[in-house]
Amino acid sequence: MKVPYFHVDAFASEMFRGNPAGVCLLREAVDDATLQRIAFENNLSETAFVLPQAEEFSIRWFTPTVEVDLCGHATLAAAHVLVTEARCHAPIRFDSASGVLGVSAEGDRLVLDFPARSGEVIAETGPLAAALGAAPREVRKAQDFLCIYDRAEDVLDLRPDMAAVAGLDARGVIATAPGEDCDFVSRFFAPGCGIPEDPVTGSAHCTLAPYWAERLGKNVFFARQVSARGGELWCELAGDRVRIGGRCVTYLRGEISV
Repeated sequence: MKVPYFHVDAFASEMFRGNPAGVCLLREAVDDATLQRIAFENNLSETAFVLPQAEEFSIRWFTPTVEVDLCGHATLAAAHVLVTEARCHAPIRFDSASGVLGVSAEGDRLVLDFPARSGEVIAETGPLAAALGAAPREVRKAQDFLCIYDRAEDVLDLRPDMAAVAGLDARGVIATAPGEDCDFVSRFFAPGCGIPEDPVTGSAHCTLAPYWAERLGKNVFFARQVSARGGELWCELAGDRVRIGGRCVTYLRGEISV
């Protein structure tokens, strides 16, 4: 079996930034074990597997170690590949474990239509602060812990104990603070899913956007994820949905033989 494969830098305006995603365009269904082996071999934070079905596409996402139920950057990358390589036209609809996800085009950006995942305020936990190495001013929890800090420098200076973070009761940890040249900054850690630090995390903004809308009193944001690679995201909270926009750059085109 030969599978067209693309390596795309998502949420990036230039190559070698943003979050690299693998995109496999399947022609037929493939067993889960093979999909996981491909993702492990690719060794990117996520590989997206796209399969045509009627008027839309099914999409699944695998880290090197597990399948996840929602991934922003690999969905953006998959839409980019379908538009630029497969000559599909936006809007594109993906059937996924998190329901139907839309991707539209706005100028040179693609925009995800994802579910909002608001976090509930919880009491600060000692293990969480210890794992991150610095206590947040506030903690909320959705699928991930959302840890709020006072300054962007506080988020940049975090040096988490990844083994301790992996042992927490959540998919991962989002750290965020007000930005200086943007509305807010963030970082995301998910060592339990095989991703010590994710360069840019679209799905984390499903929780970030509702929080910052409440705090800032507005629904449209420009955000930066301040990982080593860095990434740019344009977000809008629209009811129970979050629109997340970004650019993509194709790094590699190839073929996987399995």
